[in-house]
Amino acid sequence: MKPPDRAELERWEEERLAPYAQRSQASAGRLVAEPEPRHRTAFARDRDRIVHSQAFRRLEYKTQVFVYHEGDHYRNRLTHTLEGSQIARTLARALRVNEELAEAVVLAHDLGHTPFGHAGEHALDALMREHGGFDHNRQTLRTVDLLEHRYPDFDGLNLTAETRAGILKHGADFDHPVALPELSASASLEAQIADISDEIAYVNHDLDDGLRSGLLDLEQLEQVRLWDDERRRVEERLGEASTRVLQAQTVRALIDRLVTDLLAHTVARIEAHGVTTAEAVRDLGQPLVGFGEETARQRSELKRFLSDELYQHPRVVRMSRKAGRILDDLFGIYRDDPRQLPRAVLARFDREGEARAIADYIAGMTDRFALAEHRKLLDPHEPV
Repeated sequence: MKPPDRAELERWEEERLAPYAQRSQASAGRLVAEPEPRHRTAFARDRDRIVHSQAFRRLEYKTQVFVYHEGDHYRNRLTHTLEGSQIARTLARALRVNEELAEAVVLAHDLGHTPFGHAGEHALDALMREHGGFDHNRQTLRTVDLLEHRYPDFDGLNLTAETRAGILKHGADFDHPVALPELSASASLEAQIADISDEIAYVNHDLDDGLRSGLLDLEQLEQVRLWDDERRRVEERLGEASTRVLQAQTVRALIDRLVTDLLAHTVARIEAHGVTTAEAVRDLGQPLVGFGEETARQRSELKRFLSDELYQHPRVVRMSRKAGRILDDLFGIYRDDPRQLPRAVLARFDREGEARAIADYIAGMTDRFALAEHRKLLDPHEPV
């Protein structure tokens, strides 16, 4: 049997995808023109380049909520990304839009995250306030456009304009070393799916990890309507079950509830607006992918609960403060004595500016590397 070539794969897209889906063949292209792959579409190549990048591998040791040394079973940025990509594939396939593009965007979305999660991002943004600030979406674009070094003819991964636009999401008012992707009034359906898949993933696995850690308990969650409704349904279905199984099945049911509601209301919006092309989606000026009113309200209630009871829990806040101090210290040492930096970082001072090159270096660190570097530079008992 002859394997399908790219032209045949593109024909399959034309036959199988909905009219409002983004076709690979209609891509606006890459910053640097390249020969197209023989047996992959343009968006499949994007996805594969992201998965093979160094930045993707580093996600394994970057914090989601809990730092890597707090336990082997908590989510990290990598497992979060994989869970988000699974949800994105399910949604994209059900809506008959481009799975490979949705997956590429969600797999890339956290590549620019700092060590220690949002605490690290806030710390680095404060340190960079006089130098243009720091934002993880912006940093992800810097990572895929500039900081990865794998190819002889260009810096970065040279992704398609559609994947880059999905990464950038909300536009940009900052300097960028290469041309920014052009953003339309609305994101593509694939990018909208990637964005909301990220949220569905983190809300549910943060609940799971919060319960596993003991920072949350089932009694607290009785006040959260969305959780309590699904827990009652699971109890009725299972009867007698261990707390661990009940918890896991409730998280599973909650994901299914959100995905099912999202699909129904997204299809209804697509039909109501009569969009029949990918261009019409982007020109609409409002999102099509979203929940119904009641589920959206209950989802907001759940997110407020997580913010109050998990993200602001004293144990999480304590680690966040430590993270901020670690990045403050590292940034200050590197500014005071740049000789502590690798030569490759020093070589970028003239092009990027000293502060931005240091921020790029720190943002690329894993939690464990940042902790080890901090000990090496500041602990008098650590070997030089």
